[in-house]
Amino acid sequence: MRTVLVTGPGGAGRTTLAAATALAAARKGARALLLTTESSAPETVLGTSLGAEAATPIAPGLHARRIDPGDRFRQEFLAFQERAGAALDLLGAAPLDEDELTELPGSEDFALLQALRAEHASDAWDTVVVDMPSAAETIRLLALPNQVRRYLRRLLPPERQAARALRPVLAQLAGVPMPAQKLYEAAERWETELSAVQRVIDDPGTSVRLVTEAGPVATANLRAIRAGLALHGRRTDGVIVNRLLPTGSADPFLAALSGSQQTALKGLREEFPDVPVHEVAHLGRDPRGVDELDALIGGPAGGIGDTGEPGETGETGETGDNDRNGGTAGHRPDPWTVEDRLATDGLLVWRVPLPGAERRGLGLVRRGDEIVVTVGRFRRIRTLPSVLRRCTVSGAGLRDGVLEIRFSPDPDLWPKSD
Repeated sequence: MRTVLVTGPGGAGRTTLAAATALAAARKGARALLLTTESSAPETVLGTSLGAEAATPIAPGLHARRIDPGDRFRQEFLAFQERAGAALDLLGAAPLDEDELTELPGSEDFALLQALRAEHASDAWDTVVVDMPSAAETIRLLALPNQVRRYLRRLLPPERQAARALRPVLAQLAGVPMPAQKLYEAAERWETELSAVQRVIDDPGTSVRLVTEAGPVATANLRAIRAGLALHGRRTDGVIVNRLLPTGSADPFLAALSGSQQTALKGLREEFPDVPVHEVAHLGRDPRGVDELDALIGGPAGGIGDTGEPGETGETGETGDNDRNGGTAGHRPDPWTVEDRLATDGLLVWRVPLPGAERRGLGLVRRGDEIVVTVGRFRRIRTLPSVLRRCTVSGAGLRDGVLEIRFSPDPDLWPKSD
């Protein structure tokens, strides 16, 4: 199964190109689904209203579904309230009714991830195309499952010995029995759900496709976005440059705009030498309906609908925070690789691919057995591989789009030879 996450700067036309990508997959015989959280734009583009409960047929082989974050939030909150009823009664809390619930910030992210996991598990589709939020929000959203799981492990560690020992003390302080068991059961449910979502994100068939317009700031914006995606191990399988004007116009105004676009297009190809850059012509109007989406697919757009085979192009993704450098069935290999230079330099080097990263926005901090890497406005925390936990950080440098973190064996922790 292929999952294509379509994102880009705001206003670049990602919803339209996400719909065109899904339609192109359906035209090639795939069972394709378009997922979106937008309410009106996808319906305008597709020319029909979308249901939230089930996928709506759009064209032969193509369905679309609109995710309703508010409904998802209400269902989850009411279920949580019912499970925690005993604890809430002890605290004297008054339960909330369904008609007074309004979704909280962030609920849309969880609704989208849950819907993606459910559709991935259904085995009903060959290709799922997701109309994602803007690029910066997409990067944070894709990092969310691992971050929340890390928080849960820190706040509610799976080892319950400490909690069992503290329960009598906490009960005396609070004056009521402490529902620790219920708390851990809830944490286990969250861990199960988040792990399933993470498997979809890390799946070899999942990739990110960037949509942009060809403007003077496009290259700089996408450079930062690419670095953020690479920091979290996400694979970019293509860049779609939207709304390109025809060249050779006799009108000086249009000729100047087209020339500016072609200059930006050249810069994008230089910035993404290893990623396909597809051109989409400006139709002179906003596409509406399947017929006009077909015009995008059949025009100079080239391969906007090519979903390819998993792992075919672009940066390599990863399996998550683990110590493996090799891949296994159903997972891409971890791009953060450890290079052994002990024999020559007395060092181990952790190589972190960060295409698009710049030195001025780069930060690196070690916290115990974890390393914190900051690239511009994006940050990631990773657990050190076991061999590097017995080392100290001796330096780091960014070269040719790769961050090299140098580690020296700690004499007090490194195994001593006989």
